[in-house]
Amino acid sequence: MQIETPPSAKPYEKPEGERRGIVIVNTGDGKGKSTAAFGLALRAHGRGKAVKIWQFMKVPTARFGEHRMFEHLGIPIEGLGDGFSWKSQDLEHSGQLARDGWLRAKASILSGEYFLVVLDEITYPLIYGWLPLDDVLATLRERPKHVHVALTGRRCPPELIELADTVTEMTMVKHAFKAGIPAQRGIED
Repeated sequence: MQIETPPSAKPYEKPEGERRGIVIVNTGDGKGKSTAAFGLALRAHGRGKAVKIWQFMKVPTARFGEHRMFEHLGIPIEGLGDGFSWKSQDLEHSGQLARDGWLRAKASILSGEYFLVVLDEITYPLIYGWLPLDDVLATLRERPKHVHVALTGRRCPPELIELADTVTEMTMVKHAFKAGIPAQRGIED
């Protein structure tokens, strides 16, 4: 490990632009995409801002750790899907759930009621062709000026990356699952 001297001067200049809602994308094959978006939701909620979380691949009855905590805190979170594609009994139905869910998520973005809208795992219905990318892009462009939107999922379409203000790609360096360690409740759910 290389020891570094802490910076003694501010390493950047403060931006002079106007404050406005931004589009944030968390993508890549590494862990932490949804977790980072949920951290944003907690941060916004902690500042008294209205937040809505939509999960495109989780079922409406999901009771993972994030659901329990967000419900406890009063942050609305809704599953819109029927699980990941390998769990689906009917991919046509899965696609229709995604389309119906998108209409609800789109309405929440355009309403201006929320400071932050999280579209968790939205890249999957996009890359499966279940959602029209052009409508998602248009909605993000047309959203009220103060609305922030965070989108998560692997293989984010390049058009969405181009439109976004902030894009983070999570890179897997090492994962316990590859070493034969199963998912741990409270860590991966």
